Amino acid sequence: MPRFAANLTLLYQEVPFLDRFREAAGDGFRGVEFLFPYEYPAQEIRKRLDDTGMTQVLFNAPAGDWASGERGIAALPGRQAQFRDGIELALDYADALGCRQLHVMAGCPEAAASPEQCRATYLENLAYAADQAAAHGVTILIEPINPRDFPRYFLTRQDQAHAIRQAVGASNLKVQFDAYHCQIVEGDLAMKLRQSIANIGHVQVAGVPARHEPDTGEVNYPFLFRLLDELGYAGWVGCEYRPQGATRSGLGWLKPWLRATATQ
Repeated sequence: MPRFAANLTLLYQEVPFLDRFREAAGDGFRGVEFLFPYEYPAQEIRKRLDDTGMTQVLFNAPAGDWASGERGIAALPGRQAQFRDGIELALDYADALGCRQLHVMAGCPEAAASPEQCRATYLENLAYAADQAAAHGVTILIEPINPRDFPRYFLTRQDQAHAIRQAVGASNLKVQFDAYHCQIVEGDLAMKLRQSIANIGHVQVAGVPARHEPDTGEVNYPFLFRLLDELGYAGWVGCEYRPQGATRSGLGWLKPWLRATATQ
């Protein structure tokens, strides 16, 4: 059965961030992910992980000026020095938190930017990140994101992501498969998983089109969860959705899967 990780950036917003670990553990989650840890000392987060027995599954490398709308810098020419500083910081946090996966966001180049130059910058930065991460036992992830949510985002399709992965050629570079984004951009989720499962490092879920609980909208997630088992996927499934109300009241979809996992 899939192992589910609570995304603490989006879930449990009823309480302060550092209290969300306890809330998620109380609901049966055994793993957590979030966007960024850098607002908090690493040891503060590590204490919450230790107190709850949680695994830190994933977080993002620094992604530029998030508050002003930046969504990563890996594919932005001229930002390489800042990117490298961010990777160093992220790996320090990964070591402290025992986190073995790091998502590197591509960013949203200006409309006038050269696609070829952006791609070359992206390849250079990913090769650097993967090389640095290898010494820490960390896998770098790249995620196609739909341009409806992030206009001009550089990486939008699964085939594009796997071509980038192959071009870099690092064994610790894999693709993050977010079913919400994939369904919006291209659909055919089951076939995408079948084709590429060996090079998918992490899966995320949310209802489509509104990004609420996975039992809302057009995607048959129970089918996809069973497919992940069939394909031998051993990673985590991140619950990166916006609850329609209180987080706990919307977890009915998850309880049967948690019960099944607990009996294994």
